[in-house]
Amino acid sequence: MAEIISVPRARPRWSLAPPLALERPGVLGPLLVAPAILYILVLVGYPFLLALYLSVSDVRTGSAGLGNFVGLENFVSLVQSSVFVLALRNTLLFTFVSAIGKGLLGTILAFLLAENLPGTRFFRALVLLPWTIPIALSSITWKWMLDSQYSIINSLARAGGLLQGGQWPIWLGEPTLAVISVIGVNIWRGFPFGAIILLAGLTSIPQEILDAAKVDGADFITRFRKIIVPMIAPILFIGSLYDLVFTLTDMTVVYLLTMGGPDNQTHVLASYAFQVGILSGALSRGAAISVLLLPILLVVVFIVLRALKRVEL
Repeated sequence: MAEIISVPRARPRWSLAPPLALERPGVLGPLLVAPAILYILVLVGYPFLLALYLSVSDVRTGSAGLGNFVGLENFVSLVQSSVFVLALRNTLLFTFVSAIGKGLLGTILAFLLAENLPGTRFFRALVLLPWTIPIALSSITWKWMLDSQYSIINSLARAGGLLQGGQWPIWLGEPTLAVISVIGVNIWRGFPFGAIILLAGLTSIPQEILDAAKVDGADFITRFRKIIVPMIAPILFIGSLYDLVFTLTDMTVVYLLTMGGPDNQTHVLASYAFQVGILSGALSRGAAISVLLLPILLVVVFIVLRALKRVEL
């Protein structure tokens, strides 16, 4: 009986199959990740290294070159600045209060949208508007609504009998009210995102598990604490981390509503860095303020990822 010899078939000239070199282990994966790595190095790594250098120099807007090396002088002067300390306190306060407000409102809204009520699909699309519309447009609208003379909020409060006499709250002109207003607008804009993230997690839970818990006599709080949260913990933590990072580094709401006023009372680190580095021309001090955001972000990321790892274990 003649031996059958198999001859490897030649690849077609115009084959859509990947070249043999790409099929080797350890080649295709790094090649696909290379664009993302290049993006990080060019658009993130280089500006970050430049900011580190500027923070230890004395460069100003319009000066020739990158200035002279001054060590930690910029950081020392910032620590001694009362405005910087106030901006740091506001940054932590805004982030903490906004996280609580977004968490509570987002959870309530997510459970309402999870119910099969009439018009649920319409409201699911409508609730994303605060998060999807341009932040500049929404902030300018809120600035008009909080205006000291033409505030529609004051007009509605007076029509409802909540305001008496001729003295109206100056929402953006009094320090305490200005802080409350900025935090309120930040919560209003951000909680729909948390609601959608939580809603996505809720829809991924098998209904049979929740029905079985109801049969066993578990109330809503028990089901939420023992079943829902553990099953959607990764989604919750990643969504919370995303929101915390953007809240810590956000300056648009503060700048458009108050520009840090009155008397620098609503400045956060991001808006203060913009004022010092861009508007005032002190690029080195502005870069130093931005660099000081890095330890805060690292601590937040470390705490959230560590908590996520504990939940997964």
